[in-house]
Amino acid sequence: MTTGSRAITVHLTAIPTSGTPEAADVLKTLIAAAVSDTPVQVEQASAATKYSPKLTVTIPTQPPTTLFEANAAARYLLASTWPKNSLEALRQNSLLDQAERTVVALLTSKRPDIPRAFAFYEAIASSLPAQPTLAGIVLFSELYYVYQAASEELRQGFPALQAWFAHTQADPKIKAGLAAAGPFVHIVPVPIYQPATEANRKVEVAYTLDEDRSRVRLPVQGEKNILITSALPYVNNVPHLGNIIGSVLSADVFSRYCRLRGWNSVFICGTDEYGTATETKALEEGVSCQALCDKYNALHRSVYEWFQLDFDHFGRTTTPQQTEIAQDIFHQLHKNGYTSEATVTQLYCEQCRRFLADRYVEGTCPRCQYDDARGDQCDKCGHLLNAADLINPRCKMDGNRPVLRESTHIFLELGKLQPKVEAFVQRASEEGGWTHNGKTITNNWLKEGLKARCITRDLKWGTPVPLDHMKDKVFYVWYDAPIGYPSITANYTSEWAQWWKNPEQVKLYQFMGKDNVPFHTVIFPACELGTDEKWTLLHHISTTEYLNYEGGKFSKSRNVGVFGNNVMETGVPVSVWRYYLLANRPESSDSIFTWDEFIARNNNELLANLGNFCNRVLKFIGTNKYVSTVPAWSEDLIHPPTGQETLESKLIRDVNDLLEQYITAFDAVKLRLALKLAMDVSQKGNGYLQESRLDNSLFNDHRAQCDTVVAVAVNLIYLLSAMLYPFMPTTSQTICHQLNAPLQTLPEAFTLAILPGHVVGEAEHLFKRLDEKLADQFRARYGGKN
Repeated sequence: MTTGSRAITVHLTAIPTSGTPEAADVLKTLIAAAVSDTPVQVEQASAATKYSPKLTVTIPTQPPTTLFEANAAARYLLASTWPKNSLEALRQNSLLDQAERTVVALLTSKRPDIPRAFAFYEAIASSLPAQPTLAGIVLFSELYYVYQAASEELRQGFPALQAWFAHTQADPKIKAGLAAAGPFVHIVPVPIYQPATEANRKVEVAYTLDEDRSRVRLPVQGEKNILITSALPYVNNVPHLGNIIGSVLSADVFSRYCRLRGWNSVFICGTDEYGTATETKALEEGVSCQALCDKYNALHRSVYEWFQLDFDHFGRTTTPQQTEIAQDIFHQLHKNGYTSEATVTQLYCEQCRRFLADRYVEGTCPRCQYDDARGDQCDKCGHLLNAADLINPRCKMDGNRPVLRESTHIFLELGKLQPKVEAFVQRASEEGGWTHNGKTITNNWLKEGLKARCITRDLKWGTPVPLDHMKDKVFYVWYDAPIGYPSITANYTSEWAQWWKNPEQVKLYQFMGKDNVPFHTVIFPACELGTDEKWTLLHHISTTEYLNYEGGKFSKSRNVGVFGNNVMETGVPVSVWRYYLLANRPESSDSIFTWDEFIARNNNELLANLGNFCNRVLKFIGTNKYVSTVPAWSEDLIHPPTGQETLESKLIRDVNDLLEQYITAFDAVKLRLALKLAMDVSQKGNGYLQESRLDNSLFNDHRAQCDTVVAVAVNLIYLLSAMLYPFMPTTSQTICHQLNAPLQTLPEAFTLAILPGHVVGEAEHLFKRLDEKLADQFRARYGGKN
């Protein structure tokens, strides 16, 4: 530019971007210089510190004087135009005052209020002189880039402003000042704040996630149809955390993953209500069996609803459909020669005057010498038992030693069914990728040789045996209980057989603790195979080991451990509970719940990793830099030339690799690994922000790069909302609400689905820090060791 003895020197530490206060300062100074015919030299300067002013002006006095504020520079340049009339000078000062207090505040706030700023100009436009003045130049410069970016519709709502702006912009000296400023302002789209509404969404996703489970779903020809069950919880107790992670929570995660993939799936569960355990508990509480079942079924429902377990249907086994299907399967087995009758010697309590079903008896296990083995199974070694084989048996109700008496029962001839079961196990365990302990427990049963097992009991509370001479007996719970899966489905839809007798189109996934394995891999399939009907047999079994509590076992009677009704009392959000249990899921060995680790995982993983990444990005885009609007990204940074790599291309490659591993892990029902991989993606996001140095300096000095970082990071958060949905659905929904984007199905690769111009919502913290001192408080309340 022209220089001379009157020339002022403008020092810029960086080229500002349009729409920023720094760009307005450049306009004020250079327009004022043009209006006053003052030569200007613009120089690049380096900032002494990050707090150094972006623009300074040196005026040619002796010695030279430096001005650190653009308004002061404009006042100096336009001193000769300042009104001599004191009243006019007062009015000009008042306008400048208002410009600083009102306009700048409205335009530079976190949510710039453009309509209010325009309304202010509309009110004062008639007061501004026709010729350029200090106040007019300052007001024009503050508004210029925002006005240029505003829609024609918005401008037309302020006719006085529109007329004044057009008149001012047409002035030759204003034009000259704008031209002079051109090389020293980086022009980018100036975002205008808009509310986060559906109308302001710009999202490209193949499919949105269908969370509506109100309609009945049936298998669809040609689609992937997945039937999911979790072990039916006993109705007579409150589930503890080990029960929850062992079956229902794990099944819920896989069910949500199926929805995330767009597969046609149904998730079935319900309370197991028949059997000895119910009769025992009803006697203890002095209520009828039905009343007990109603009470605990409601309790289970409330616990599972709090844990956000989204069953397609949660039912119970005390239904007419259970009786019908269980008796029908029995008739087929009976007709096909797979049942027999035999007189057995049973334990009889003379004090109670009744035969003692297995769960009424406890004693020493004949195999491992465990002192508290139940009459049907030893919890320590896992073997199924006959109550009569217990050493030193005792009646659970009165503690007396029972005596032996005879009773006639029906047996399922498993030995005859062994060839069919072996063929099924060999095929399904390979095709379905059974877990190691699932295969080991099943094969141990088969190696020992299957033996006839009694499937009836001398009880009143159960599914009646449909034979005239057996009317005083009911089916044993482990013949009857697995039939609860199809019977509960029959309560969901009368067309239940489309799910349960459709092996060509449906794959069955079942979730349970390891102590339930043989009933699902041997006994229930044997019953199905023995009918000679085309049942949907087990495809994949997902089992867990035991979750222990603070180095010991959960015990309701000893008030040790966290039970389903306790979690609501802690005040810790459900997402934290789901995350911790799934991150600590005992997939291949027992795991331990500890309060110290629970709090540490919340603070160090959820808060410091995931929460930090999401909040940092959304807060940054929510400032007046972007006013919540996603910027355009640089294609050169996203897709660099062959042989070159950018931070963005490396991130995309790494995320796609993790996404592929995530899908592989989930398809194999490796839930804990899938969760870790999702959190690894979040960690990659944090690393990307650090390497990119996302901050105000990046925005001011490298706008294109900053825009790309913000756009990529927002889209990575969107991908995370999908990857985390199976594990923490509320967190995913919260993220999508903040993004103003719909929940999406899982993409096959990381894509930039949220487009430039999309408006995000308000940033909110996803997680809160838990005080480490809470660990001692929780241990005092729920037991445990320091």
